[in-house]
Amino acid sequence: MSNAKSDATILLVDDEVNVTEALKRSFRREPYTFVTATSGEAAQEILARQHVDVVVSDEQMPGMSGSQFLSKVRAQYPHTIRMILSGQASLEAAVRAINEGEVYRFFLKPCNPTDLLFTIQRALAHKQLEEQSRKLLREFQRQAAILDKLKGTGEHLLRLDTDDQGAVIVDEADGDLQMTDLLAEIELAMKGR
Repeated sequence: MSNAKSDATILLVDDEVNVTEALKRSFRREPYTFVTATSGEAAQEILARQHVDVVVSDEQMPGMSGSQFLSKVRAQYPHTIRMILSGQASLEAAVRAINEGEVYRFFLKPCNPTDLLFTIQRALAHKQLEEQSRKLLREFQRQAAILDKLKGTGEHLLRLDTDDQGAVIVDEADGDLQMTDLLAEIELAMKGR
């Protein structure tokens, strides 16, 4: 996702079609793609077919409650942000949604669309930061593996250390190492990943 505000898909789940349609109308100027479902089961079918960034679900629906549905979303799509709307301010429902579905936010109906929109924007920005963090961690792990491999294969040629900021310090062990030899070692290590 290049921008936290664009290219996001929001799934609205409520057994009352007028609620999802009202939210879609409220957000019509926003750069999101909105899809709707009238039950947890129908929403699961949508999630199986397409990527969804945020799910906003009603709590009380026939068949499967919102917290049960979001618990399944959490298990199958852990990086999808989960929010819940509830017409009843039940502490039990809120605790269940938080514990089972690990919801990002719990809203009471009628929900102020501006508050919901602001929360969606904030959640998408948070999600983007988490994705960047995971990407940087994977890159760090890949580079650390290459450095470990270089340390093991080129011990007699060079010593690799890092400074306080993580930059690699290269010391020539016996003074005979040429930069071309070092580059060849790095290339070999990268090919052998």
